[in-house]
Amino acid sequence: MVFSEKLPGLGELIMIPLNPSAHAAVVHGWVTKPRNQYWGMLDHTVEQVEEIYAFVDGLDSHHAYLLLLDDAPIGVFQTYQPENDPVSDCYDVQPGDFGLHLLLDAGDRNLPHVTSAVFPALLRHLFTDPSRTRIIAEPDIRNTRMITRLRREGFELGPEIELPHKKAQLTFLPRAAFPPAQPDVPL
Repeated sequence: MVFSEKLPGLGELIMIPLNPSAHAAVVHGWVTKPRNQYWGMLDHTVEQVEEIYAFVDGLDSHHAYLLLLDDAPIGVFQTYQPENDPVSDCYDVQPGDFGLHLLLDAGDRNLPHVTSAVFPALLRHLFTDPSRTRIIAEPDIRNTRMITRLRREGFELGPEIELPHKKAQLTFLPRAAFPPAQPDVPL
């Protein structure tokens, strides 16, 4: 386990390293759903998903995690060092920048406000490392739900950028703009 936090009204959020062979099928079930189209894997096979995460697993600068809520999988969380990512060709990477990608999919479970509880918990975890002074994300510009979520969490909009696989909205969350306290109830 990499991280855990009790989320009021929801249960225990647990983050574990994503095992490409053991977790490929569950991740495939998420990334091939139309609602998760911006993950860019709608037409991927389980084997292709496993290959992608095996590649990520071999990198020192990029990491993938499986998110569990009370031991049931609810999503994928990826982190990366922007200076070692194609995004570095699109903006002036600053010392302390740290990138993330998040896909939450609770399946058939009724988990009201799960994103409102999970996302801040993950941000709190990232900011426990004092070297991280700014979190970045670059969702597809068509992913208005994620852009709205990022803004709700305090991210500032940067420029639109062209990445090899998408046109993206660059966003930034400075440490000073993020409240560290855990809320008593989900938002």
